[in-house]
Amino acid sequence: MKVLISDNLHQAGIDILKSHPNIDVVARPGMKPEELLAEIKDADALVIRSATKVTADLIAASPRLKVVGRAGTGLDNVDIPAASKRGIVVMNTPGGNTITTAEHALSLMMALARNIPQAANSMQAGKWEKKKFQGTELFNKTLGIIGMGRIGTVVAERGLGLRMRVLCYDPFITKELAAKIGAESVSLDELLARSDFITIHTPKTKDTAKLLSKEAFMKMKPGVRLINCARGGLIDEAALLEALQSGKVAGAALDVYETEPPGADWPLRQLPNLVCTPHLGASTEEAQANVAVAVCEQILELLLYGTIKNAVNAPSVSQEAMAQLKPYLTLAEALGAFQAQISEGAVTSVAIAYVGEVAKLDTKPLTHSILKGLLSPVVGDEVNYVNAPAMAASRGIHISEEKVDATEDFSTLIRLTVKAGNEENLVAGTIFGKYEPRLVRINKFRMEVVPEGHMLFIYNTDRPGVIGAIGTTIGKHNINIARMTVGQEKERGQNIILLTTDTSVTPECLKDVLALEHVAMAYQLEL
Repeated sequence: MKVLISDNLHQAGIDILKSHPNIDVVARPGMKPEELLAEIKDADALVIRSATKVTADLIAASPRLKVVGRAGTGLDNVDIPAASKRGIVVMNTPGGNTITTAEHALSLMMALARNIPQAANSMQAGKWEKKKFQGTELFNKTLGIIGMGRIGTVVAERGLGLRMRVLCYDPFITKELAAKIGAESVSLDELLARSDFITIHTPKTKDTAKLLSKEAFMKMKPGVRLINCARGGLIDEAALLEALQSGKVAGAALDVYETEPPGADWPLRQLPNLVCTPHLGASTEEAQANVAVAVCEQILELLLYGTIKNAVNAPSVSQEAMAQLKPYLTLAEALGAFQAQISEGAVTSVAIAYVGEVAKLDTKPLTHSILKGLLSPVVGDEVNYVNAPAMAASRGIHISEEKVDATEDFSTLIRLTVKAGNEENLVAGTIFGKYEPRLVRINKFRMEVVPEGHMLFIYNTDRPGVIGAIGTTIGKHNINIARMTVGQEKERGQNIILLTTDTSVTPECLKDVLALEHVAMAYQLEL
């Protein structure tokens, strides 16, 4: 079996592959696109880092390909839907970069506080500018951490060791769990207002893109310092430029960028209060060895034994079980993703009920799929079908399951109840025919919804003309409605509306819908 390595990979991983006589290792980093297309035709596995773009065309050109393994976490360079359609497993190595990325963020924070790069450049130029580069202490300062996954938690622990006060914002972290770490869980607005240093450790999603915007900068205290070692695009670079120039932000340290590498005319490059590094978060000898070894071991286990680990698009089940579970897996993940996007506050408990025919199956993979769907909007590529339960537990989420033989209105049903903050939401879904997932209940509302694509979820008062006004408003933003489903609660005079749209609902459109009379709440969803 041929394993193709198309990016630079630590020798420790390559040695593991070469130790097996049945594995033919071809390491050709830096191939041109046409060379990669030719080389992958007879490959059984592909090992990549961030450079190789695994496109739909590349997948189509690889009839033997069984697995794509990313030595690292981020999978922005892999067309996961195209791989899934072909039955190709996509796996990553969450956790391998945790320490090194956290340490880089802390290094940047220290460099920022003491103007170390600027002072070093001045010395190399033959100058002695002691007064110019006076810095600030970290001791007794307030560190705000956005995102308390693996990396954010390590940063918090190290920040506490520096005797900093640590605030954190994470939708899935309760105040009690944060307190165990030694941090204080607060709202995003409070974190922005109180922090002397702010570091970001969250994935880039529709909700976090340009999270630190012009409006966010206005909420920060004067002289705040920012660090981003997570994803480019979490900070609005145009707004950051203005804030650095005005002095609102005293300094920023970036390891990731909206465009990588930034162009020669990138305006932030010339600012004296910016520290920047070329995406070095995972660039240590130890981290490179860790992720290389991990991904190569995972690939071997799949090729030789059929065992799937850390897959982002496939749970570890037999082919026979997969045939029965496949439609339910899609439904389960959609239920979790739906709950994640409508729940406000930290999720504290998840209750899953398998009713009817589905209760007779091995439901463990379904629970994993629900949790992956629930966590993905917040933690991104770090969560997969294998580690989802552990990640939920690490966030203090209580999970309960029950199997019910007796059927309700449907012969098979998955019911998911999520408690977040002071609210509790219930969604339920079933399978129509053999393969068609449907949402059939949202709290007290009964309906039939295809859980896929771009969606707009609306709570409204049941009044004549409301649906028409919503449609007109969406049309003004040039967004086409593909499907619409309405659920009605006559006793209280309330409706819910689920619209499937051809394109994503923009923030401006969402704002206009919320401004309509009789619209109580609206959420933009991606399923």
